[in-house]
Amino acid sequence: MTSHPGGSDQGGSAPEPETLVCARCGTTAEGPRPTWTCSVENGVRQYFCDACSRENLRAIEGRLDSAWW
Repeated sequence: MTSHPGGSDQGGSAPEPETLVCARCGTTAEGPRPTWTCSVENGVRQYFCDACSRENLRAIEGRLDSAWW
């Protein structure tokens, strides 16, 4: 059995899934892991919903920080 980095092989309950919130519009993800965009800006991981990702595709591909959108 292999554990995740920082995880424990000890028994117990599984960790609660992280609730994702879009860093741009505040939409909350519902259900299983969404197909959102993840960005690391200034060492901070941020998630963007599908709608915000589509609206800002050029800026994302140009690697502009979300502050520029």
